[in-house]
Amino acid sequence: MTRAVRMRLMAFVILSAVGITYVTASYLGVVDRITGRRLEVTATLPGSGGLFVGSEVTYRGVKIGKVAAMTPTAKGVTLGLDLDPDSRLPVESKMYVHNLSAVGEQYLDFQPPDDQPPYAEDGTVYHGSSDSLPVDEGDLLVDLNDFVQSVDQENLQVTVRELGRMFRGTGDDLQRLLDGGTAFIEEASAHTAETVKLLDSGLTVLRTQRGQKENIRSFSADLATVTAALRRSDGDLRTVIGQTPGAAREAQALLEDLEPTLPVLLNDLSTTTQTVLTHLDGVEQLLVTYPVIINGGPNGITEDGWGRINLQFDYEVPPCTQGYLRPSEWRSTQDLTDAPIFPASCTAGAPYVPRGSKSAPGGSGANASAPRAYTSAYDAATGDVAGVVDAEGNPVRFNPPAAMSVLGGDAWKWMLVGPVKGR
Repeated sequence: MTRAVRMRLMAFVILSAVGITYVTASYLGVVDRITGRRLEVTATLPGSGGLFVGSEVTYRGVKIGKVAAMTPTAKGVTLGLDLDPDSRLPVESKMYVHNLSAVGEQYLDFQPPDDQPPYAEDGTVYHGSSDSLPVDEGDLLVDLNDFVQSVDQENLQVTVRELGRMFRGTGDDLQRLLDGGTAFIEEASAHTAETVKLLDSGLTVLRTQRGQKENIRSFSADLATVTAALRRSDGDLRTVIGQTPGAAREAQALLEDLEPTLPVLLNDLSTTTQTVLTHLDGVEQLLVTYPVIINGGPNGITEDGWGRINLQFDYEVPPCTQGYLRPSEWRSTQDLTDAPIFPASCTAGAPYVPRGSKSAPGGSGANASAPRAYTSAYDAATGDVAGVVDAEGNPVRFNPPAAMSVLGGDAWKWMLVGPVKGR
């Protein structure tokens, strides 16, 4: 071996030793400590969480250093962290211990609220809490085991069996439900503004429901009462429901049988009802006074068993001529030409007997706007007939039987009671 080869080999060995030493010193942090290029901060945790010397330190998942030292204390553990000198780690950062993989290999991750200063310097101390540590695998397994043991196996079997029955044969429906849900989400995403507006409106509806919670509770309680009543009457309801179709068919057959005449009858009744409604006050007056007149009239029976009716007309009052044309002004019956209609009616006062709809109480005839001197209104309590006088001008009074005072305002019912009493 020549001298030049030996020199080359020696130089190679020296450079290799220096490189290996430098890499090892850099990995162990000796170079950074000697050169002062590391940022040394401290972190306190209530437990190690699985960290060890050499564990990585990250800033939102990006490596910025490692754990250089761990010192146990009475309240947990104190970590010495060596960070890259150019790390801009906010002082307000929170730290969490995470797992790098499923088999462990924890690391310490800093998660600041923002990237604003102040930033960490040498000697900065970060404080963690129990939220900073991951769930211990042992505790997780123990809690999971306790949960499994707390479930009754028989009830669990029943639940699983019933779920199987519930979803048996519903695969297509579930698939359509999932597809429809996906389509709904896509449609909602395509119309974001409308979806947001709908959610806002839904919030308003929910607030309204919360404001009306007492009414809703009352409604629910009343609904429960109604439901309970229906449940108690279940037999009757079933009977009604069972017989309703037959009754409906019978009613339909009856209406079909009456179809030719029922509409005509209803139409005539409508006309009659309108007429009675128009003269309602007069009809009421008739129903009030007619029983009194009939009661004092034909109810006499002689000893021979024959009843005699004496209807006496009073001819002392002459016919009314005021309001009519004089005979000299009458038209000939042979005159067929058109002429204005003369509103003939009795305009004289008492004792002439008033006639016509205009004289009925509350009449609505053609002359309803005329003076109502003849309008009468019978008072069942006193027997007075307002607006009616005799030939001497004295007010007319009906003296009803004693039973009329019992009926009071329903004196018209004497039409039914009177004939029975007269026998």
